[in-house]
Amino acid sequence: MWITILLIAFYLVTPALLIWLTKKSSILNRLGAVVLAYLTGLVFGNIGILPKASDAFKALLGTRVKMPDAEIQQLISSGQIPSNDLTVNQIAGLQDSLMTGTILVAIPLLLFSLDIKKWLKLAKGAVLSMILATFSLLVVIFTGFYFWGSDIDESYKVAGMLVGVYTGGTPNLAAIGTALNVSPNVFLLTHTYDLIIGSVCLLFLMTIAQRVFHIFLPKFQVVYKAENKLQLAGEPNEMENFDPLFKRKLVPDLLKALGISVLIVAIGGGLSMLVPKPADTIVAILTITTLGLVASLIKPVNRLRNSFQSGMYLIIAFSMAVSSMADLSNMFQIEFLQLFLYVFYVVFGSIALHVALAAIFKLDADTTIISITALTYSTPFVPTVAGALKNKEVIISGLTIGILGYAFGTYLGIIVATILQ
Repeated sequence: MWITILLIAFYLVTPALLIWLTKKSSILNRLGAVVLAYLTGLVFGNIGILPKASDAFKALLGTRVKMPDAEIQQLISSGQIPSNDLTVNQIAGLQDSLMTGTILVAIPLLLFSLDIKKWLKLAKGAVLSMILATFSLLVVIFTGFYFWGSDIDESYKVAGMLVGVYTGGTPNLAAIGTALNVSPNVFLLTHTYDLIIGSVCLLFLMTIAQRVFHIFLPKFQVVYKAENKLQLAGEPNEMENFDPLFKRKLVPDLLKALGISVLIVAIGGGLSMLVPKPADTIVAILTITTLGLVASLIKPVNRLRNSFQSGMYLIIAFSMAVSSMADLSNMFQIEFLQLFLYVFYVVFGSIALHVALAAIFKLDADTTIISITALTYSTPFVPTVAGALKNKEVIISGLTIGILGYAFGTYLGIIVATILQ
């Protein structure tokens, strides 16, 4: 019980400390609170403070985050796994709940203060970037299959799963794996390498990607000239300005925003229970995003102060929770080189080709990065990367792209696997 309390306090209070540090240090301020949270979570999850799962438990767990209590108790009683795995399972469940809760509540909070009319000016570029990202992914999937397909077990199934995971995320990966009857070992290895390489890629997108892409692509501010230049110049500061959160007179607005967001999440969660998995995830995200956008059109909601800052605070907590679940020791256990190389090539090859095409079509760097994030990591990571970019204007674009990726990713993955078979 005390472990649960301490972990909840750590994940929800540490963001305030990170925000304070960014105000005290110019170097940390350049990194931003979101990137610091991601790095803090990686360190916290890999320095030995949290208990590690046994190899037997990892094998039985597969791609699940946690086991039902009854199942794990039975395994411990039969001697198949040590009792320490019970604590590991409970911590994983808590981390997963925190990840889910923070991101679902954060999405409406981030949308309340946004200007949909302004986003419509960005929609054309966002759709084009999504098309270029999907085209780039398919090119590297097929060329990579030519290079390594003959050396990988069930390679056409792996290709289909990679299409799914990099257009819609893990739910699509699981759906395609089930539809194609992928063997457990191939599925687990593909998922593991995706997590390892994906962690490195996400860190790249959150830190130096914007500066690197600016070498080839125009800046967001240049492509989309704001009607009020002073407003656009102030956007980065607004993304990292958490001062209103700690002002007592703004607490009523904060509570109203949180209440509306929780209500929206409850509606989305209720509707998701009416459909089977994995469609429930799509329904929940789509409902929450749609209701958040509708609420932003209501002036009293749109003008609530602190809604965006409170949403970003939850994004910081989410970043810590998700990064603390990454096991960096897996990076040094690459048993199947060809599969690892294929996944690596798909991730970074598609990004390189996408940037090259974006340069030809004169897309800006931020829209390119957010579309890569939305398709490669799915909607929950869009606000996280937008926070690192210090550009809230791309949030709606990213969420839209992510939802579309959820919708067509499974179909596209199965089609590709069928073609390659």
